[in-house]
Amino acid sequence: MKTISLKEDMPLVHEALSQLERELAIAKQQRHRFVKLIHGYGSSGAGGEIRIAVQRRLRAMSDRGDIRGCIFGEDWTKSDEQTWALIKTYPDLKQDRDLGKRNLGISIVLL
Repeated sequence: MKTISLKEDMPLVHEALSQLERELAIAKQQRHRFVKLIHGYGSSGAGGEIRIAVQRRLRAMSDRGDIRGCIFGEDWTKSDEQTWALIKTYPDLKQDRDLGKRNLGISIVLL
C-alpha cells in the first residue's frame, strides 16, 4: 500500500490539504487502489487541526465521488465492516502494521 505523509515539515492546514489533493491525484494516475495517509492526530498540543481538516475533506471527496471511500484510523480494524470487506478482497492488507491499532493519525483512502 502506498503511504503518503502529510505531516512532514509541519505544514499549515491549507498546505496539507493542497498536498492531499496533489498526492491523491498522483496515486490515481499510478493506478493505486488505496493509500494510507499519515496526517497525525494532534499529540503535539496543536489540537489536530490537520487531522480534522483531512477527515472533513475525505468525507466531501467521497460524497462527490472523487474517491471510493475512506476508513479513518480509529476504524481500521478487522471488526469494522468496511475494513473487513477490503481485507477480504486484498488479503495482503492484513500485514499492515496499523491494522487494529486504532491509530488516530492515519486514514486509508480507497481510490
